[in-house]
Amino acid sequence: MPGAFARRGLMLVLSSPSGAGKTTIARAMLEGDENLTMSVSATTRPPRTGEIDGQDYVFLDAENFERMIDEDAFLEHATVFQNRYGTPRGPVEASLSAGRDVLFDVDWQGTQQLAQSARDDLVSVFILPPSLEELEGRLRGRGQDSEEVVRRRMAEAEGEMSHWPEYDYVVINVDLDDTITRVRAILIAERQRRERQLGLAEFVKGLSPK
Repeated sequence: MPGAFARRGLMLVLSSPSGAGKTTIARAMLEGDENLTMSVSATTRPPRTGEIDGQDYVFLDAENFERMIDEDAFLEHATVFQNRYGTPRGPVEASLSAGRDVLFDVDWQGTQQLAQSARDDLVSVFILPPSLEELEGRLRGRGQDSEEVVRRRMAEAEGEMSHWPEYDYVVINVDLDDTITRVRAILIAERQRRERQLGLAEFVKGLSPK
């Protein structure tokens, strides 16, 4: 069957300012695609109620986290509010080698590190809101954040959005369903890149007249 040969997986990164819809888009992408899996980050913060080790996060103490840094065992890592977060290299590489794609929910700094670690496997998408007014309305509409947090997130948004030129694709999230369709189209197209279809040369050779 055409296309039934091995394919190397890719790393699909979604970034956006808080409130632009990234998490909802990521959830929809995972629900509609059996060949897409979510990257599980490691962290030094304590588990929250209901969180499962190895499923929500890989929970590590500070010593083991530092050891993994020394061993270059992270694709990217950062400190957020005194807690360490990082993407373990091993599980991601195993998925890519098996032809499975991995979805990342990281900020621009994490994306930069992923580009340094594995640029050939990376497909990065930045999600923009249609306006700052719409972004603020969405943050307030969630009802999850205090006034102080909303103001802080809005202050951070300008700096985050300034990094859009560093991404392969930029999608403006005017309509959520349309945005999900566009991101899915990006994933479908990137899967067809010549360099990711590992058996393509042999397949084409087989089409040549004997």
